[in-house]
Amino acid sequence: MPLSMALPNDETSIKKIGGRSEVKKFLEKHRFVPGAKVTVLSHNGGNVIVKIKESRVAVSREMAMKIMV
Repeated sequence: MPLSMALPNDETSIKKIGGRSEVKKFLEKHRFVPGAKVTVLSHNGGNVIVKIKESRVAVSREMAMKIMV
């Protein structure tokens, strides 16, 4: 399922990153890689706020749709 569908406080693991190579590189730079643990903190105005490797990161809904958990 896409990360955008996960509920707040759900802790999941990233299975796959979709999208073009630019999108994948951007997400990789921000620690979104297969196998990484990610916890959804909240959904805020279309953005998804997550905790990944002790950092809080906001990603757009469109970007969260490309992250499969």
